[in-house]
Amino acid sequence: MKIYCLEVTGDFACFTRPEMKVERVSYDTITPSAARAVFEAILWKPAIRWRVTKIEVLKSIRWISLRRNEVGAVVSVSNVKSAMNKGSGDLALYVEDERQQRAGLFLRDVAYRIHAGFELCDSSGHKSNFPHLVKHPINDADEQRAADEANTLPKFMSMFERRARKGQCVNQPYLGCREFACDFRLVEGGSAESPPIAESRDLGWMLHDLNFANPVDPKPRFFRAELKGGVLLVPDWNDPKVRG
Repeated sequence: MKIYCLEVTGDFACFTRPEMKVERVSYDTITPSAARAVFEAILWKPAIRWRVTKIEVLKSIRWISLRRNEVGAVVSVSNVKSAMNKGSGDLALYVEDERQQRAGLFLRDVAYRIHAGFELCDSSGHKSNFPHLVKHPINDADEQRAADEANTLPKFMSMFERRARKGQCVNQPYLGCREFACDFRLVEGGSAESPPIAESRDLGWMLHDLNFANPVDPKPRFFRAELKGGVLLVPDWNDPKVRG
């Protein structure tokens, strides 16, 4: 498995701790699942699965407390289905009625180097789980030719490298919350890079990723995270250290 490295930077970040039920409180660093999402924003296919191996923290861990307005409801699924069947319906969500003001403890001025690789996986369940994405149109000629080829590692490696070098992405990568967008660049071998921060600390139990074996009810898995010299090593999904 070839390992790629992305440097991501952003003004704010929030990797919410699941034990905080009301107010948003971030982990001290980016979580493996959030790091995986950055790679998937550049290239995601049903036939590949990204695995984050290492996270380097490039800037000191700094905090900021903010109070934000959030919406405490979502549009009803039954209303959406009814509107689809009838051709019309009430899909409005009135912000004034659902607004909630909440405080949050977020990270600020963050920068990470995240290392990850991908492997081929069984994509047979994609059509049944996500039928609306199966025939998503492809506009780029190179992407269309790549889609017509067999699923091979060189094919997807070429696609990712081309996109990452050009700064292309399917959706804007973000750091925990969609409003906290981030910039990224592909770190190539041989380039001189700044070292991670000289800090070590026990980060406690951290979310590793979600087990989507049952798409309706994904289960979280955790691992004991430890920052050593600014580097967080991420155990493999099947490692005994990862519990869920």
